[in-house]
Amino acid sequence: MIRSMTGYGKASREISNFVLEIEIKSLNNRFLEIVTRIPKEFSAKEYEIRNLIRNNIQRGKISFSMNIAYLNTEDNSSNLNDKAVEKAIELLNRIKNLTGNDEKITLNHILQLQNLFIEENGDADENLFKQVEETILSAVNCMNLMREKEGSELISDLNERISIIENKVIEIENLLKSQVTSYFERLKERTNQLIADFSQFDDRLNLELALLSEKYDTSEEIVRLKSHIKQFREIISKEQEVGKRLNFLLQEMNREANTINSKSISTEISYSGLTIKEELEKIREQVQNIE
Repeated sequence: MIRSMTGYGKASREISNFVLEIEIKSLNNRFLEIVTRIPKEFSAKEYEIRNLIRNNIQRGKISFSMNIAYLNTEDNSSNLNDKAVEKAIELLNRIKNLTGNDEKITLNHILQLQNLFIEENGDADENLFKQVEETILSAVNCMNLMREKEGSELISDLNERISIIENKVIEIENLLKSQVTSYFERLKERTNQLIADFSQFDDRLNLELALLSEKYDTSEEIVRLKSHIKQFREIISKEQEVGKRLNFLLQEMNREANTINSKSISTEISYSGLTIKEELEKIREQVQNIE
């Protein structure tokens, strides 16, 4: 399914002693650009988080936000390990006995060993992070569903516009032969009016006029434009990154349309050529939003 590059996804989950909230937004961008906002508790996992996003999104400017809200009102910047406190007190008593010191153990003595029983909320353990990854994927999938829905709407619009272009190419093709022949005859008639004795120049004149009228023949451009239209339909029917390929193809189609307009010898062909260019521009604007 072709995706748009704009989308939004959100997911939340209760993990351990906090609630995790993930938000992810995507906007148009030529390449994949990821901007993250990650709490310090998971800063060591930023590389893994970026890879997780990169494996599920090909293009777009991605804004990723990760927030945690602790489930109690106490300061959760650190966790107190009760058993470790008891062990610290035991250690102080052993030191006291070994040194023969009769000084009473105070809170200040215990706090000097706080690194033994106060655990900072630093890097998340692997089991916890697996749950975080699942939550991130839920948000990414939510965003991608939105991008796929918009992509489906884009495809419908692109098919409609490419059909308009195809019909105009057929119109030009049908007009071309009669218009070139008519143009050739008009040139002969005007030349005949300018030359008194036409017969002595007849062969040479026919050759020159034929070359001149051939100059305005757009048969080759029409063939190439038809081929590009076929490729366009094949590309948008495939489930893969297509934005860059469509951009290149549209450049080629626009080049053929410009040539047809420059060679035009009738208002009907000019009108059809301008319609093709207008539709190509509308398609180009839409393609900028395809992943």
